[in-house]
Amino acid sequence: MILIIDFGSQVTQLIARRLRDAGIYTEIMPSTSDSAPYLAKKPKGVILSGGPNSVTHSDTPRAPDAIWNNVPVLGICYGQQTMCEQLGGKVEAGTSREFGRARLEVIAECLLFENLPHKTDFDVWMSHGDHVANLPDGFEVVARSKGAPFAAIANSERGYYGVQFHPEVVQTEGGTQILRNFATLICGCENSWSMAAYKSQAISDIKEQVGPNGRVICGLSGGVDSSVAAVLLHQAIGDRLTCVFVDHGLLRKGEAEEVVALFGSRYNIPLIHKDASKLFLSKLESVSDPEQKRKIIGASFIDVFDEEAQKISGAEFLAQGTLYPDVIESISVAGGNNVTIKSHHNVGGLPEHMKLTLVEPLRMLFKDEVRQLGRELGLPEVLVGRHPFPGPGLAIRMPGSISEDKLDILRNADAVYLDAIRKAGLYDEIWQAFAVLLPVKTVGVMGDARSYEYVCGLRAVTSTDGMTADIYPFSSEFLAHVATRIINEVSGINRVVYDYTSKPPGTIEWE
Repeated sequence: MILIIDFGSQVTQLIARRLRDAGIYTEIMPSTSDSAPYLAKKPKGVILSGGPNSVTHSDTPRAPDAIWNNVPVLGICYGQQTMCEQLGGKVEAGTSREFGRARLEVIAECLLFENLPHKTDFDVWMSHGDHVANLPDGFEVVARSKGAPFAAIANSERGYYGVQFHPEVVQTEGGTQILRNFATLICGCENSWSMAAYKSQAISDIKEQVGPNGRVICGLSGGVDSSVAAVLLHQAIGDRLTCVFVDHGLLRKGEAEEVVALFGSRYNIPLIHKDASKLFLSKLESVSDPEQKRKIIGASFIDVFDEEAQKISGAEFLAQGTLYPDVIESISVAGGNNVTIKSHHNVGGLPEHMKLTLVEPLRMLFKDEVRQLGRELGLPEVLVGRHPFPGPGLAIRMPGSISEDKLDILRNADAVYLDAIRKAGLYDEIWQAFAVLLPVKTVGVMGDARSYEYVCGLRAVTSTDGMTADIYPFSSEFLAHVATRIINEVSGINRVVYDYTSKPPGTIEWE
């Protein structure tokens, strides 16, 4: 196992994902923990993540003393800087800034750079204001860039390595290989971890947490995440699982019926279908702020679950399909120091009055890993390959106020859009595609008469993990075809636009 100490980087989990893809088991722990948890894990190597802080300030986090003189360590960006500061080197603030691509020149032999197609000169991704000024004893410079004379450093005798750039992001050429080199060539890890192993471990963990008699309620939405969580739980504890499907009135067209048919009939999982659409819509009336929408939906979701939990005898646990991107955008991962991007309704725990304990078997997985797990569990491809759908549903695809009439317009437009994508054979090439109903009306001409109706925005992106995304390059002919279909088939829309924004700077969802 490789243990990652999280200093609050937005891309810490990408380090774990790169190593997991290479068959190396990886866990993340917060930098705020004391030494005992690190020692208990007995890792074969430790990676110190990047982070938003500066080691030049005395109150910023440091690596625990327990890791030094124990196992090989790789420091990335902030991790490199705290390594140097803790071992006797010096870091200077703000004198050498690099953001974005930089050219790395490898100037000395180093195991980190083995098996790369371009060993001595390639692009890396930098994001730093501070930089290492003096190295600790025993270290040498093995690579440099224009703005970072100590871009990569090594003390090979002790197994300590540091890089100022981020090998975990796709913009760094050979970055995955660099991480693999650390894990295999330096730490001696084997490429033996797999999703089958994760499934086995997750089932074991669920059984241990729930116990031999515990009963679990699972929040089922019909999306990939909650569906995989439900089937995983069912394999672990059988009929001691009851799925509660809360229909908040913000689902896609025909989705409620699909959920009931699939889980109530095909999988024979005990299922309660709670239609709470009137409750949610009444609470969202006249609310336009996106964070307030999310919080209202989250609080109402928990209230409904609490009510249903009272009806299920002996229920002690609530299972959710929370994923890592939800966590990292909502709160600091595992106690780290990263910045909140937006809150998610299924992140942050339960209110004290709710007498249920959370079970979150997917909390440390990315979406593509959840799909792999779904296939491992035998779920049908039509479900496993479904595009992501947010917990707050269409509420965050409708900037501004929400009404039943506007929801019907959006549902119909979204259905036409996805139907066109499927008929064009593009659905599986796209990570996520959906329609957005904008809070603006425009003048149009329909049937030789003036119209004044809503604008529909279309979004489609490609991604591997949801942390970054690029727009899908539809042809102009396809977009024109979809726009014509939506305007002709959906009453209430007279103009269609396409969103060309990547993530970052935008998020995938509009709110």
